Amino acid sequence: QVQLVQSGGGLVKPGESLRLSCAASGYILSGYLMEWYRQAPGKQRELVAQISSGGTTIYHDSVKGRFTISRDNVKNTVYLQMDNLKPEDTAVYYCARNNYYSITDWGQGTQVTVSS
Repeated sequence: QVQLVQSGGGLVKPGESLRLSCAASGYILSGYLMEWYRQAPGKQRELVAQISSGGTTIYHDSVKGRFTISRDNVKNTVYLQMDNLKPEDTAVYYCARNNYYSITDWGQGTQVTVSS
């Protein structure tokens, strides 16, 4: 069965860090564009970061310099390292597999809450 399984997330204070993981089963991630999205209450889902099969990365302006997307093709996993978290980063985060035409699979989502 093809699926993306997310882990990580939780409640942290402003300035702290979290790492999200997205592990694939049923297929190999290496040839795909992998993305992290987030959706805050009452807002549309937005692209946070993406990493190409070759390792090229793109970030939303609001997270540049704070978030890092990476992939481990041996572990078949994509990561989102989030440093210096801010309250406005609070959202449900989703990983997604993109075949360069469209998103084909979503992770189950994980809550990230940043609050003092």
